[in-house]
Amino acid sequence: MQFSIKRDALLKSMNLLQGVVEKKNTLPILSNVLIEAKEKKLIIVATDLDLVFYDEISEVKIEKEGSTTTSATILYDILRKISSNSEIKFDLKNENKINLITDSSDFNLLCLPADNFPNFANDFNSEEFTFNKSKILSLMNKSKISISSDDTRHYLNGIFLHTTETDNKDYLTAVATDSHRLSSSSIEIEKGKKFNSIILPKKTVFQICNLLQETEEKVIIQTSDNKIQFKLGKTKLISKVIDGKFPDYKKVVPTENSKSLSVVCKDFVDSIERVTTVSLDRKEGVKLVINKDNIKFSVNSTNSGEGNEVIKANYGADELTISFNSKYLLDIASVIEDKNLKINLKDAVSPVLIEDNADKNSYYVIMPMKI
Repeated sequence: MQFSIKRDALLKSMNLLQGVVEKKNTLPILSNVLIEAKEKKLIIVATDLDLVFYDEISEVKIEKEGSTTTSATILYDILRKISSNSEIKFDLKNENKINLITDSSDFNLLCLPADNFPNFANDFNSEEFTFNKSKILSLMNKSKISISSDDTRHYLNGIFLHTTETDNKDYLTAVATDSHRLSSSSIEIEKGKKFNSIILPKKTVFQICNLLQETEEKVIIQTSDNKIQFKLGKTKLISKVIDGKFPDYKKVVPTENSKSLSVVCKDFVDSIERVTTVSLDRKEGVKLVINKDNIKFSVNSTNSGEGNEVIKANYGADELTISFNSKYLLDIASVIEDKNLKINLKDAVSPVLIEDNADKNSYYVIMPMKI
């Protein structure tokens, strides 16, 4: 195998696959990237057996077709340190060694044969769903804040993607919960199209978000019984899905929270960040005393002191004192598009519903803390 390629074209691909490759792996081949030169294009593949990254690069000069695998981390580090726009010549000397030459550098990297690399069947024949990249990125960002890290309930370690119907319109809905909070976001889809409900693993969620930030391509999604595929131009991300049943989340969404609080989102965030400064481990909750025209925030840390602050707000009910995990409030506020935060309350111990007036298809539920 012999080919020449511009450093920047290959570096872009190698950068995107870093999140897929496991650095510490019991199978050495899984730390490697598959490089295949054929039919006037370079194919790049990386996997951890649950997630597959696939990319095609057409800006390449192939002198001799072939394939090999080499360390994804080392190749990425070399490319990062080579000057931009350099031409790199790759030459596979034998099945265990590949030579890289630039203007002033010469590297020999160890290889493992491409035959040892896992094979993947591409068995996606379901309906295709096409979306703007910004819509899918928003859907993922708004729901992923509530993904659980509790391995004992593996079915909560991801985003539940499924179709819902509201006002005779069909939506692709993403929901995540860690049982302390829940986030849900939806985007409209073509009426009557079938989407297999799946739970998308946390690692896949973060990887697809990284890919979406680096592209302007439309996103094509397909599912099978146990996998999902995202296509963005010549790049593909294929993932296994979590085997499990997602709980009936609608049961925990409050419907009788009649006390409505409206507050400027930026003021709300800034105030929480200031008062929680006194808490060293940020584990202490933040207490809110809500009045007709203001909120008093207070944090009381047994180890380091206390912080108090008052900001303006609109509230049309009796005074209410309620406490929350401050990180949960900040996470939700970070994805609200409207300049105001709308918080619907019932009492000091019931779940709270937070809405975004700029995005009626997203909502958030958060459980109060006992302090």
